[in-house]
Amino acid sequence: MHLPGSHKETGACMAKIDLDSLSIEELAALRDSAIDKLMEKVAVRQAELEAELERLSQYGKPGKKSLASTPVVKAKKSDEKSDELKEPVAKAA
Repeated sequence: MHLPGSHKETGACMAKIDLDSLSIEELAALRDSAIDKLMEKVAVRQAELEAELERLSQYGKPGKKSLASTPVVKAKKSDEKSDELKEPVAKAA
């Protein structure tokens, strides 16, 4: 992707971009491109790590993956209060 205001430095892989010279649309396109590339790299790295964990699992106990991958969701205090208000109160006989 070529953006106005970008040029290659000699000996470096990354282009320098003058962000101040870019329009809002160009900045938004750059942001979207960066997000897409980040997601792609994260997915590749996650696959590598999962494959490595799989290989390592043959040498020892299985990790606590099941506990770590299932986050515990706690109710917010405001949710708890609203639930209490919604419950019918039993009347004394």
